[in-house]
Amino acid sequence: MSIDTINLASISNNISVEDIGDDHLFTGLETPLRPDAFALSDEEKKEKIENLFGQIMDVMGLDLTDDSLQGTPKRVAKMYIDEIFCGLNPKNKPKIALFENKYQYNQILVEKNITFYSNCEHHFVPIIGKAHVAYKSSGNVIGLSKLNRIVQYYAKRPQVQERLTNQIGVELQKILNTEDVAVIIDAKHLCVASRGVKDDTSTTVTAFYGGEFNNATKITEIQNYLKH
Repeated sequence: MSIDTINLASISNNISVEDIGDDHLFTGLETPLRPDAFALSDEEKKEKIENLFGQIMDVMGLDLTDDSLQGTPKRVAKMYIDEIFCGLNPKNKPKIALFENKYQYNQILVEKNITFYSNCEHHFVPIIGKAHVAYKSSGNVIGLSKLNRIVQYYAKRPQVQERLTNQIGVELQKILNTEDVAVIIDAKHLCVASRGVKDDTSTTVTAFYGGEFNNATKITEIQNYLKH
């Protein structure tokens, strides 16, 4: 599957950055990071975020001396670095071991309904959904829980659903040494549900079909698995 890179410089000057964000464009497969993204330690980042988030709260007029609020900047900083955005740091990438396919199982394996929580990179509000992953062994198999961990790793960063879907698919192709990988994500975006249009019923579905799965018959087969 080819993934086109969008040249933002070629977009009309009449389109604002905010409009681009709402149209869910993304600049490529890789999460946009500066070269010095990991120059600071996690503890240094938490200290800076605590200070900056405290400033945001202060600008909003909140009383940071209140018992309920005074610990909020520190809690947010810890949450950002250690939890909901920990997938930004390659050191947190799950260690994956493969096993010989001794059972000689050569059909589709589908792991469905993998729950994940991510955050929209345009508004920093949650994306909540289910990922369905399928692959066909090329001689080795992966532990089922590792599929969940790979989904969680790429979800735990500011994301665009299209990028998330492709990142999981490409990563599994590399790990499993096969093109025969499919990823389907069905998610609710709180940037749609809680702001803007405020539509709490819609969900977004994206798909990655690689190798043998990139044909109508196999796509139908995978979709049939997901119905049950």
